[in-house]
Amino acid sequence: MTQQPRHSDWPSDRLAEARAVMADVANHSDHLVRLACNVLVAHGETQDERASAQRLLVVIEARRPIRTAQREDSRRDSQ
Repeated sequence: MTQQPRHSDWPSDRLAEARAVMADVANHSDHLVRLACNVLVAHGETQDERASAQRLLVVIEARRPIRTAQREDSRRDSQ
């Protein structure tokens, strides 16, 4: 059995991935953007980074009911 190192790059790797998603929001799903926002809100290095992620999370969450309503309208129109 191998021993795990005491220092892990896991947190910094997740932050880097979350920042990459945030830098290219238009090409990622809302679900992935939501996950990235949650990571940055909880673990962002600066207050500005955490606040920006929180604002984007509010926008993404606000879009959700509209999309649900649009899907329901589309299903109803196709019947």
